[in-house]
Amino acid sequence: MSSLTSIQYDEAVARCKDIYLKKMKDYGSAWRILRPSSLTDQIFIKAQRIRSIEEKGHQKVMEGVESEFVGIVNYAVMGLIQIGLHSDAPLELSPEEALKYYELHVAKVKALMMDKNHDYGEAWRDMRVSSMTDLILMKLLRIKQIEDNSGTTLISEGVDANYADIINYAIFALIKLKEQQTV
Repeated sequence: MSSLTSIQYDEAVARCKDIYLKKMKDYGSAWRILRPSSLTDQIFIKAQRIRSIEEKGHQKVMEGVESEFVGIVNYAVMGLIQIGLHSDAPLELSPEEALKYYELHVAKVKALMMDKNHDYGEAWRDMRVSSMTDLILMKLLRIKQIEDNSGTTLISEGVDANYADIINYAIFALIKLKEQQTV
């Protein structure tokens, strides 16, 4: 993996984490009341909005697709946190705990990205952002099916692996969108 990818990845994560921490200050960990399936649906709504904007070529609500990709990253990290915590864990997380869990999951997801990026030769750089949106939607439909099957799969990866892929595709989209702005 190129060092450029690692730097760009970390910059995109820093932007997402900054929003996550600011929202933690505003709302606390109110998101902890959401079941993983509700987080999946929230990500689905954001991805559907991105696809709608991509297809229509314009939007009426001024919040752009970049902020939706940031939201996808953060909700997917929240999903990983939720499925990683015991069902009897307290709903309220301190800002320090929330940050610790965020950084733990993002580090695991980045390590996965580095391994896949090595094997695939940074193929994502030749992809369109719209394809990344579609892959995120496909992963979400897979998660919904797994959730509807009470979390069981016969041969496929679980919810956590799909959330990790969603995070990576959303971060790749953020990198590509930033690159398009600087051209």
